[in-house]
Amino acid sequence: MTTISEHRSGAGAPETLLLRTSTAGAGGKPKQSLWAKITGAFAMFRNGKSITGLIILAFFVLVAIFADVLAPFSPTQIDNSARLQPPSAAHWLGTTHIGEDVLSQVIHGTRGVVVVGFLAAAIATVIAITVGVIAGYLSGWKSESLSALTNVFLVIPGLPLIIIVAAMFEDPPLVLIAAVLGLTGWAWGARVLRAQTMSLRNRDFVQAARANGEPLRRIITREMLPNLMALIAASFVGTVTAAILGLTTLSYIGVIPVTTYNWGTILNWASAQGAFGQNQWWWYMPPGLCIAAIGVALSLINFGIDEYVNPRLRSAGERARAMKKKGLDVNDAVTAVRTSPSTTSTSRTSTSTTIETKTESKK
Repeated sequence: MTTISEHRSGAGAPETLLLRTSTAGAGGKPKQSLWAKITGAFAMFRNGKSITGLIILAFFVLVAIFADVLAPFSPTQIDNSARLQPPSAAHWLGTTHIGEDVLSQVIHGTRGVVVVGFLAAAIATVIAITVGVIAGYLSGWKSESLSALTNVFLVIPGLPLIIIVAAMFEDPPLVLIAAVLGLTGWAWGARVLRAQTMSLRNRDFVQAARANGEPLRRIITREMLPNLMALIAASFVGTVTAAILGLTTLSYIGVIPVTTYNWGTILNWASAQGAFGQNQWWWYMPPGLCIAAIGVALSLINFGIDEYVNPRLRSAGERARAMKKKGLDVNDAVTAVRTSPSTTSTSRTSTSTTIETKTESKK
C-alpha cells in the first residue's frame, strides 16, 4: 500500500510529494509467493532460447524413459524378409543389413545417451562445486592444494583413460562409463567456480555472515551457492554436451562394445557395413541428426544462461523484446533526448520533461 502526502516548506518553495510504501510480512520484508520463489530460482531459463532448448531436451528425455513403449520392435529383432530396406510403412526408418529396425535402435539408443550424459554431468558438477567453492573461499595452502589438484585433472586426457578402463571389462556398464567421463570432466567448472567464489568472499553480505559467527557450511549453502547457480547450470549443461559427444565418439570408434546400444553404436555398425559408401542414408542419418539436435538443444540452453548472466546480453535481449512488442524493428536506431528542468517566472514547482524520440534508420 502506497500513501501520498504533500509538504510545503515555505513561500515560493516547490511542493514536495512524499511516497510511503508499506511492507508486508514479518520483519518488514515483502512477502513472496511460492510461485514467485520458483520463477525467481529458474529466471535463467525464462528466455526464448532456453525454453526452446528445454523443449527439445525434454523430448529426448521422454523418449529415453518410454523407449520400451515407443519402439515398434526390439532393437535386436531380425526381419529376414526386409534387409537393407529404405523407409516404409512397416519400418519407418528402414532396416539394417540383417533386417533390424533402425527406428527401434535409435529410440533404445536414446536411453544410453541420456543416462550417460546426465549421470556424468551430475558427478562432475558435484565435484566441481565441492572443490571449486571450497578452494575459492579458503586461503593459504589449502586453497593452493585444491587449485593444484584442479590443474592436474585439467591436463589428464580423458579419452585414453576411458579406453584403458573399457579394455579391463568385457562389457563395461553405462554407469562406469559415466563415472569415468564425470571424473575427467569436472576441472574446468571447478576453476570457474573458484574464481567467482574468490570474488564473492569479500562481499559485504559474506563478511556480515562471518561476523555473526555462522558456520562455513551455512555461509556456502545460504550465501554463496544462490549467487553461483547460473555458473553451476552453465557448467552442468556443458558437461552434458561433452559427455554425450564422448560416449558417441567412443562407441563409433569401437571402444565401447556394440552390444550397448546408443547412437554411436548405430553409426559404428553403419560404417562397418559400408552404409556411407552405398548411400544407405536411412541407416546413418537418423542417429547423426539426433546427435545434432540434442547438441543444438544444449547450446540453446547455454546461450540462454549466458544471456541471463551477462548484463549486456540481458539488457540487449530485453530491449529487443520490448521493441518487438511495440512493432519496431530491432535494427532501428533509438535516440533519447532529455531536456533540462525548466523554471517559471512565478517560482512554482519545477518540472522535468523527458522526451524520447525513435527514429528509423533506412539502409
